Amino acid sequence: MLKIEDSIARLAWNTEHHFLHIQAQHDFMRAWAIQFELGYTDLRVIQIALQLATPAQPELLSELNEAYQQVYQYEYAFVAGGLDGFNQQFGDQIGDYERAEKRLLTVLNQIKALTD
Repeated sequence: MLKIEDSIARLAWNTEHHFLHIQAQHDFMRAWAIQFELGYTDLRVIQIALQLATPAQPELLSELNEAYQQVYQYEYAFVAGGLDGFNQQFGDQIGDYERAEKRLLTVLNQIKALTD
């Protein structure tokens, strides 16, 4: 498999810290948006690695895609509308967001185990 440990680590860090940032009701900041964009790049690197892995990892790729999409909806609401926009759309769903965050971190740990 391609060397993707850094991409996994960065995407996991972003996922966890972005959730904690929103959970704590901190305001939007430019660095957060940049991390969000770079996280997508890390996701794409991981997706490519899973597609090229021997043996191929289609189930894990599918899990990653589903888990990322769940987290993405929350993060995008924050990027697009700041804290107010997030709260209007998902303010009463922080528990769902936390479950999505934990699921993505679990999938990333499964992928990391393949690289050890």
